[in-house]
Amino acid sequence: MILGNECTRSCGFCSVPRGHGEPLDPAEPANVARMAASLGLRYVVITSVNRDEMPDGGAGHWAATVREVRAQLPASRVEVLTPDFRGNRAALHTVLDAGPHVYNHNMETVPRLYRRVRPQADYRQSLDVLAAAKQHAPHMLTKSGLMLGLGERREEVEQLLRDLRASNCDIATIGQYLQPTRHNLSVVRYVDPTEFESYRTFGLSIGFREVFSGPLVRSSYMADVVSNIK
Repeated sequence: MILGNECTRSCGFCSVPRGHGEPLDPAEPANVARMAASLGLRYVVITSVNRDEMPDGGAGHWAATVREVRAQLPASRVEVLTPDFRGNRAALHTVLDAGPHVYNHNMETVPRLYRRVRPQADYRQSLDVLAAAKQHAPHMLTKSGLMLGLGERREEVEQLLRDLRASNCDIATIGQYLQPTRHNLSVVRYVDPTEFESYRTFGLSIGFREVFSGPLVRSSYMADVVSNIK
């Protein structure tokens, strides 16, 4: 995770400290790449906090990190899991032009629950970000994830998956929400594994290249498997 330890948003499911944003570490891109190289990683997933106070949302720092990782690990694949950059297309393009292999932006939940789960985000804007990423880099795999157990209904989950496909999203991840601290949203229900499997079947039936769906699935779950997706 790059761009500091403080997030400028207050999503109900997340326990990352809230703040106004720390000063960026100019050595971070090179340090991330050095660490990834020392571990001999074949697949690197980079994510970040939101930095809404910055005009580009931190996109320049994102791009520098991707370039450093690719320079030090030329045979490895890089996946970026980014914020929405407030819908700023120029910021999004800055990250994509750095050359990640997979672009990921999580929807997290169904639109009815956004005010509670992602109060500073917008459902349609997140879909537009995914669509814009595919439009700008048509050959890049796009990916998004959501959590179950926050009070969503089956028909809402299926509609979210349809909306993702309409935005040309290639891969979906679906997992169980787990409350990280007592200050975060409570779990409404624990979803049965058979229901998770039914969402995978539905997602594949409407055209996703792959759907990872299960109680322990997270955004980076078996992320390197996408290396084999054409």
